[in-house]
Amino acid sequence: MRVGFTTTIPVELLFAGSHVPVDLNNIFIGSDSPSDFIRAAESDGFPRNCCGWIKGIYGVVRARDFRDVIAVTQGDCSYTQALMEVLRHRGVNAVPFAFPFDRDPAFLANELDKMASRFGSTLAEGERWKTRLDIVRAVALEIDRLTYETGKVTGEENHLWLVGCSDFEGDPARYETRARKFLAEATGRPPRDSGTRIGIVGVPPIISGLHAAFEEAGSRVVFNEVARQFAMPGDSATLPEQYLRYTYPYSIFERIDDIRAEIKRREIDGIVHYVQSFCFRQIEDILLREEIGVPVLTLEGENPGPVDERTRIRIQAFIEMLSG
Repeated sequence: MRVGFTTTIPVELLFAGSHVPVDLNNIFIGSDSPSDFIRAAESDGFPRNCCGWIKGIYGVVRARDFRDVIAVTQGDCSYTQALMEVLRHRGVNAVPFAFPFDRDPAFLANELDKMASRFGSTLAEGERWKTRLDIVRAVALEIDRLTYETGKVTGEENHLWLVGCSDFEGDPARYETRARKFLAEATGRPPRDSGTRIGIVGVPPIISGLHAAFEEAGSRVVFNEVARQFAMPGDSATLPEQYLRYTYPYSIFERIDDIRAEIKRREIDGIVHYVQSFCFRQIEDILLREEIGVPVLTLEGENPGPVDERTRIRIQAFIEMLSG
């Protein structure tokens, strides 16, 4: 059974229950015409001043006839609860999953148990799948290493492989085979001197061509913050520990600690904070700018589409400022 979800969740428990997890965001933004999903949502009554990702997810569920969806109601988007209610009204089996804001281990363990029970698996079976998926994630994290250590992997390639770890395209074995093949090819490339080194933090961009725009401006993206978190970096012995270490659903302060560490490791010159229109996370830009310790360029996107000329000019000016 296909099970869609609104943001990264413990997919180990779905695989353990013989389900196929599908990250609805990847279907939305990876389609040939993602704007069609947004138009469909607005035709069904979603307001224009609502997050484009939420409208895109809704459009995918309706167009692709998903009958089961896990909605992350705590630790992601403030619109998700209303989205879940609308989906239920449309006949979709939309079930909630919540990450504890205060990182309470007991709260998370209870959520994992409920999810396992709902989808016909157990935490013990999920732990066995964690061991299997740790191997696949290690390949993706090696691709990440080549990005910042040797420059053999581009920022966009890095983003795509790490984002894919949210659901492994529903088939971890096939995903691992493809990732290993790419890694072997990339390892044989000549190293590149990156020049100005950039990190992109915040939700994955809804606009396309952002990484390429930085390359054209004479810099290189060596860090994709949230995409890297989808690959569960860092060692963890158990499933609950792994999803307590995962920074995205929790407060901005844990994310800032992670970003600072990666700025040092990757020798990053400047940070790009991508924010989504009408998203509460825009407010976090205040704290990020005050705490991050390197220059920050904030870019905002609303709907799918290529990087516009105004954004290209801002990117060029930011790189010139860093170079100077």
